[in-house]
Amino acid sequence: MITVISGTNRSGSACLAFAKQYEALLREKTSEEVRLLALEHIPHDWFTEAMYTEQAPSLATLQDEFILPANKLVIVSPEYNGSFPGALKLFIDACSVREYSKNFGGKKAALVGVATGRAGNLRGMEHLTGILNYLGTTVMPDKLPISRISALRAENGEVADEATLKALSEHASRFVDF
Repeated sequence: MITVISGTNRSGSACLAFAKQYEALLREKTSEEVRLLALEHIPHDWFTEAMYTEQAPSLATLQDEFILPANKLVIVSPEYNGSFPGALKLFIDACSVREYSKNFGGKKAALVGVATGRAGNLRGMEHLTGILNYLGTTVMPDKLPISRISALRAENGEVADEATLKALSEHASRFVDF
């Protein structure tokens, strides 16, 4: 199973449009099950001081549905202050309380960075790579930075730029083979 993660909890984020596009491309390219986990749509009842000693049932359910059964992860992450969103790091940390080595260890990941600026979250993807490597995840070296995302979407919010769609498609093909 491949899980595509939209790595922000910001409601209505552009990140989700790119994650949905990547999910659709993977569905075309593989017979593996592909699931989308949007951090903006998950419950946040597990975000308490007790998250490091016990786990909320809602987080365990997310792990059981999206993280533990996945052999590959695609993380689409916006740039927040030169890195990736704290909500994504918090989610990774919270998952580590239960089934530590099974959440990320031995898995493969692809990273897609999105930003309104010109760097496409390169710094954030490098930061996230270090964390995932520490957790035992092999990150595909070919990261995809997508810049100036405001100009790449149609009025309905979907990714519309042909060059970007081609880059996403080629990246997804390489990840399926990775």
